[in-house]
Amino acid sequence: MSNILLAADADWLVDDIEAAVGGAHLIHRVRHGADVVPAIAEIKPDLVLLDFQIGNMGGVAACLAVRQEEEAGRLDPSVVYLLLDREADVFLAGRAAPDGWMIKPLSAFNTLRTIDKALASPAESR
Repeated sequence: MSNILLAADADWLVDDIEAAVGGAHLIHRVRHGADVVPAIAEIKPDLVLLDFQIGNMGGVAACLAVRQEEEAGRLDPSVVYLLLDREADVFLAGRAAPDGWMIKPLSAFNTLRTIDKALASPAESR
């Protein structure tokens, strides 16, 4: 069973992710983007999912913070995916150097397939 860190303040999104992968993977949740880096250090997740819009620090900023901590050697490499609101968000997402992204609305089948693919590629291969 893999550990997935999900950063989202929208309960419906958490419900969608849990419905798609619950049982196959253990989901840890944080509600604030600022909590992502400390949660990664504590949990050491196999995959990090960041919602594009999270309160005061969205997924792009959280992803940039994760990458900065990795480059500084304070955090082990993580596989990070962004959960985007629309196709137009891909440009911004690419600037944060995620390993990938999914565009909402999410389907259970595509979510599970994407997460399984993400878990198959280790962060060190980036």
